[in-house]
Amino acid sequence: MTALMIQGAGSNVGKSLLVAGLCRAARRRGLSVAPFKPQNMSNNAAVTADGGEIGRAQALQALACGLEPVTDMNPVLLKPETDMGAQVIVQGRRIATVRARDYTDLKPRLMAPVLESFGRLKAAHDLVIVEGAGSPAEVNLRARDIANMGFARAADVPVILAGDIDRGGVIAQMVGTQAVLDPDDAAMIEGFLINKFRGDVRLFDDGYRLIAARTGWRGFGVLPFFADAARLPAEDALDLPKGGGAGGFKVACLAFSRIANFDDLDPLSQEPGVALRMIQPGQAIPGDTDLVILPGSKSTRGDLAFLRAQGWDIDLQAHVRRGGHVLGICGGYQMLGHVVRDPDGIEGAAGETPGLCLLDVDTVMTPDKRLTRVAATHAASGLRVDGYEIHIGATSGPARARPFAFVEGQPEGAVSTDGRITGSYLHGLFGADAFRAAFLRGMGSTSGATRYGATVEATLDALADHMEAHLDVPGLLALAR
Repeated sequence: MTALMIQGAGSNVGKSLLVAGLCRAARRRGLSVAPFKPQNMSNNAAVTADGGEIGRAQALQALACGLEPVTDMNPVLLKPETDMGAQVIVQGRRIATVRARDYTDLKPRLMAPVLESFGRLKAAHDLVIVEGAGSPAEVNLRARDIANMGFARAADVPVILAGDIDRGGVIAQMVGTQAVLDPDDAAMIEGFLINKFRGDVRLFDDGYRLIAARTGWRGFGVLPFFADAARLPAEDALDLPKGGGAGGFKVACLAFSRIANFDDLDPLSQEPGVALRMIQPGQAIPGDTDLVILPGSKSTRGDLAFLRAQGWDIDLQAHVRRGGHVLGICGGYQMLGHVVRDPDGIEGAAGETPGLCLLDVDTVMTPDKRLTRVAATHAASGLRVDGYEIHIGATSGPARARPFAFVEGQPEGAVSTDGRITGSYLHGLFGADAFRAAFLRGMGSTSGATRYGATVEATLDALADHMEAHLDVPGLLALAR
């Protein structure tokens, strides 16, 4: 019934990975441990055992703990829909879509469910390891903060501050954070650690001592860069692979402006015979691509316009003429049809947007959100596919007579008459090793030997080993109160 919080001196310092590693280390000590993040901002969500949604990082951390993810692990999730607004998910359920400037006014109502969820986890487990969001140094956001020091103070959770030396300026990150914090907030920080060091860590001895001397904080170590982090599911689209790789089967995924639930790509990125490349804005789809993936999107019509602005619609037509394959998942599936209609303005301004006309289907956006885990049967191979659905909108049309899969005996998704264009609402489908191998073989690839789940588990163990070797893990865990 104790807790410890990891906050960062900046964004993307590796907090999620540090929490996952500490969770696995605590579990291996025989502790019942759970992850917690009061507030997360991500369009890469996981569907939980209790039928809600949380950030993908907390789902990975739950796996590190040997737990099923539940909504209490991330009670507030913000899912950006535009540059100015986001969907607000509280304890797994959408409560509103608000503009960024209006979210501050909503925050005071959110501390209560945050503390309620934290209290339930704390009562059920020996230890809760908490992840902050962004940085407490963003003191302009402190007044109604629920993610960093606002939470730490309200829940009386000791804080470890993590810095990212890979970006440079880590001494200023750490000392500067203490300098701008309110003294009562700074008093919550029990120590610091340095993450992502490359090279000989002894070269930073003087810098490490300087931080300790200037701040008065206890140092818990310098963690070398963990190269195998790429084997774990990515939470941020910025962490997805930009280049190709050495595999002979070439997969190109379009990097939409509102890309969502792209964990579908993680198992493919681990296949040695697959070269997965994210096609960035302004880049053309390479002519030698075997499979183009249209991933999920938080704004289907908006990303259809984005797709056309990049010229990807023209590239896709050329790809299909060359005999290439296309897979649309969720929002990408909706884009493959003739039209996407949003008569009630659920995703933005009311209206409709022409689709890519690669599948004989249409989509209508509806206010009801489908949020469920799914066990499906792949129509072509008869193999089981475990995934989840997280979408609004209903898709219908003649191509649905050729389903991608069956869910509880009902057809799901659609396949073109020549079998080269596939659409499905099922996320996470490539996590099933046998299905992934069969799907790739059906397009001429010899890939499919990777045991993805086992790889993730082994990598979490390797992460815990890495942290045990370079950080004072016993000292960190002893701080929890």
